[in-house]
Amino acid sequence: MNKINKLLITATALLIAAPVFAQNWPARTVRIIVPYAAGGNTDYTARTVAAKVSEMWGQQIVVDNRPGGGTNIGSELAATAPPDGYTLFMGGASNAINMTLYAKPPYNTARDFAPVVWCVQGAALLAAHPSLPAKNAKELIALAKSRPGQLNYGHAGLGSSNHMAGELLNFMAGTKIVHVPYKGNVPSITDAISGNVEMVFSGVPALVPHIQPGGRLRAIAISSLQRFPAVPDVPTFDESGVKGYEASNWFGLMAPSKVSKDIINKVNADVNKALAMKDVREKFDRDGLITKGGSTEDFGKFIRAETEKYSNVIKKAGIKPL
Repeated sequence: MNKINKLLITATALLIAAPVFAQNWPARTVRIIVPYAAGGNTDYTARTVAAKVSEMWGQQIVVDNRPGGGTNIGSELAATAPPDGYTLFMGGASNAINMTLYAKPPYNTARDFAPVVWCVQGAALLAAHPSLPAKNAKELIALAKSRPGQLNYGHAGLGSSNHMAGELLNFMAGTKIVHVPYKGNVPSITDAISGNVEMVFSGVPALVPHIQPGGRLRAIAISSLQRFPAVPDVPTFDESGVKGYEASNWFGLMAPSKVSKDIINKVNADVNKALAMKDVREKFDRDGLITKGGSTEDFGKFIRAETEKYSNVIKKAGIKPL
């Protein structure tokens, strides 16, 4: 009986301690791991959100950049961190893509991460060198079908969201446009401007200066379902005839899967407050990102749908797991 009583007392103490711990959290510095180098959109999103939420909590939030391995290095570090809430993770499209792109990824997004809050959504824009005869998506698709395997597009790297945007287009439009991987957005755009590749898929902010009047590239279409505020004159693929086409570059906070639900709910609520602030929304708008927010459940559904979508795209494209 003594052993049973001790177990009951211990269990009761743990049940009482959990909400108290959550109420007192955070009592020290919180870390957000970003699986990219400083300066990119993922890092920018993490720092923008951290600055606001840090004020609410009265605690420092440190952004820890851990690039490399196609985001697998930073992702694994976050997935295996102690589940005490003091390590969060700014995940993104790569965490859906890598589940199929890699034969043995060092973590499992569905198993090892708990969705916390969807922060922002970006889009891929397809731009072409002026020498390409197609001036819009319909003309491009017709041209690509008449020249299977002869047209090409550059992108930021194998398995990147921009690469997947091109493969999704091939999958949904029935084209065979060849992808050309680069080590980042800048060299892929540079080669498109010089005509070394005919087209380039890239995030909106990087391409805006080059598609404006007098720019050296022609905007073809954007990968969002609705026109993008930063480039309102650029049509979507959906309205151009590729119905349902959407390839987004998104960023959201996740946590190790065993983090307390109370802590996850607190982070979700406070980040949603930050995302609703006028200056935050305006800041993201200026940089070609759409502010999202919402529940943990909705974010989880979105991640699962993205994982399934890119699994189909990768298999259809015949991309061998790395």
